[in-house]
Amino acid sequence: MTNPSISRMPNPADFVPEVDDVSAALFRATGNRSVPRTTMNLIHLRAGQIVGNTDLTILNTGFLRKAGEAEERITAVSSWQDAPYFTDAERAALALVEATLQPARHGMERVSDELYAEVARHYDDKALATLTIAIGQISFFIALAVIGKPQPVTSLADQQWG
Repeated sequence: MTNPSISRMPNPADFVPEVDDVSAALFRATGNRSVPRTTMNLIHLRAGQIVGNTDLTILNTGFLRKAGEAEERITAVSSWQDAPYFTDAERAALALVEATLQPARHGMERVSDELYAEVARHYDDKALATLTIAIGQISFFIALAVIGKPQPVTSLADQQWG
């Protein structure tokens, strides 16, 4: 039995084709190899979990599996703080995406100077800029995903919009 499409809107690129250019530019900007692709997928998976979006979580879980990541690491992304499967650099990146996407406690900054210093300890200037752009990239896709609700897929080669 096949599931009917759960998408709420047609593919936005059908109406605003420039969105494909924006998407391609973001992928080029984050594909400079200053941050491992696995780290990018980990933070994108965590972002999808934070906003509760199935499309983003399935997509990035699929990317991690295709990259050969262990199921323990993939499964533990939601509880990365106490999981033994992540490097200090990955932990810093995961903390940064959480701080960026979650509301700050009253009177507190989202990204504290301490967190920024911890991330900068693991990533040089280019990598830190790339990581920042990667968080902006997933934020761009979050809006499309939570509003448009594209059909969840495991591969970009599959049709996302129904």
